[in-house]
Amino acid sequence: MSIVNTNTILNQTVADLAKASALVHQIHWYLRGPGFLQLHPAMDKFMEELNELQDEFAERLITIGGSPLSTLKEFDETSKIKLEIASWDNSIVERLNELLEAYKYLADLFKEGIIISEEDNDPVTADLYTSALGAVQKTIWMISAEIGI
Repeated sequence: MSIVNTNTILNQTVADLAKASALVHQIHWYLRGPGFLQLHPAMDKFMEELNELQDEFAERLITIGGSPLSTLKEFDETSKIKLEIASWDNSIVERLNELLEAYKYLADLFKEGIIISEEDNDPVTADLYTSALGAVQKTIWMISAEIGI
């Protein structure tokens, strides 16, 4: 049994998804330059997907008797995703690299969530993490392709 249990990793996930959504929202507002017309609506899609995942993980936590984090303060204090004050100085590629870093972190978090929930004999939560991992990996591929890496 790991030191971190399913409730703990689920709350970490709720906080990180909230912060990732805020990062995408910031990028959405501060995009400027070549690719704007395609990327601006893509950010809406990314935010929607992150918010839906956050809701699924929070509801799973409630289902198994936990209490999800629910305030901006809790999200900010718990999340490991960086979010700095925005600037018009960042290029689209720089912003997409920030986004890529956040999505890679989420992929690692979801892999950890699979392991922890399996150790806690919670296959439903493991399945939720597995499904979310597939979605995040697809987004990583799309962002990487956009910036040419």
